[in-house]
Amino acid sequence: MRPLQPFDTGETRAEVARRRLAQLAASFDAEIPREKPDDAPVIASRRIDAAHLRVLVTIAVAAGVLLTWWLLSERPRTSSPDPISLSAEATSPPGGAASSGAPAAGELVVDVEGKVKHPGIVTLPAGSRVHEAVAKAGGVRGKVDTSTLNMARVLTDGEQILVGVEPVAAAPANGGSPASGGGTRISLGTATLEQLDTLPGIGPVTAQAILDHRSEHGPFTSVDDLLDVKGIGEATLEDIRDQVTP
Repeated sequence: MRPLQPFDTGETRAEVARRRLAQLAASFDAEIPREKPDDAPVIASRRIDAAHLRVLVTIAVAAGVLLTWWLLSERPRTSSPDPISLSAEATSPPGGAASSGAPAAGELVVDVEGKVKHPGIVTLPAGSRVHEAVAKAGGVRGKVDTSTLNMARVLTDGEQILVGVEPVAAAPANGGSPASGGGTRISLGTATLEQLDTLPGIGPVTAQAILDHRSEHGPFTSVDDLLDVKGIGEATLEDIRDQVTP
């Protein structure tokens, strides 16, 4: 079968296909014999035998298939992008930082101690400043002079902020207790367990009791408040009175 070719008259493919079908039908009609009875009026009768019927059906099916293919070939083709899937490995932090207790990316952990309402560990977004850490700890407790504390300073992970108290001097290298009568004293508001353990009559258990009392009730207001700590009596208090400050 000769492929359909559009004329130079601007016909569309559908019009060319319809014209071609009309030509095929006309040529088939011309091949059908006509009979005229001697005594009948001039009326053309058409007889189609089985062979002609098969040819007609074949031509119609072929034309329909050709027309359908031609019309579908003119439709624009569109393509959709392949979906992008994110695996669990790509979204989980490397090294399992979340399960190991380490701060997540973009966070920092600082220790706020001293005259604040809720001293202890606070977690803040990276880039936070000192005043935000103090606010996270409940704010200052009472009238506190914060002129020596730079509230606008950017925090670093793992640092300690002391509000209203002076930093504690390091314990002597020989492991002995600080000298009394003018020597450096240990601040009960910021002392660590190791520093409290250097005091006479204070062991690791009593030192931990002092820290627990400070966390639950806030900083000590006087040295005599140590009597409220389990394990410290009058005799122990007199031994360490000159070596500590509230």
